[in-house]
Amino acid sequence: MPDINQAAPDFTLPRDGGGTVTLSDQKGAPVVLFFYPKDDTPGCTKESIGFSADMSAFEKAGAKVFGISKDSVSSHDKFVAKHSLTTPLLSDAEGTVCEDYGVWKEKSMYGKKFMGIERTTVLIGADGKIARIWPKVKVDGHVAEVLAAVQAL
Repeated sequence: MPDINQAAPDFTLPRDGGGTVTLSDQKGAPVVLFFYPKDDTPGCTKESIGFSADMSAFEKAGAKVFGISKDSVSSHDKFVAKHSLTTPLLSDAEGTVCEDYGVWKEKSMYGKKFMGIERTTVLIGADGKIARIWPKVKVDGHVAEVLAAVQAL
């Protein structure tokens, strides 16, 4: 996982609705990246709806917000349509961005070990350096905490 004050690893990923997003193109504005395990699962849905509901507050603070998972763009499109999400969702199907940000980890559920995305949020300052990292995110209250951190930049 990158460290605070380190340059955020650059990437270009396809997004829901078509097109791509390149992190280095966002310089000059704070960027929130929320990594989540899977489209349309309870925690991921709640988190995505939360960021979407507060999009105008993030925009007012000058920040851009992107959700990232290994789901396909078509999965993202269905997820966005089903829940009326306004947060752009990026597809890291190859998992390279998840690896670069250190969120691809061994997890366990019901005693079974497997690899997956650890719910993590990364705040990148307007200078392109990592300002804050929230590992092992608990969804309740998280969006408000991230928004407060953006506003404090």
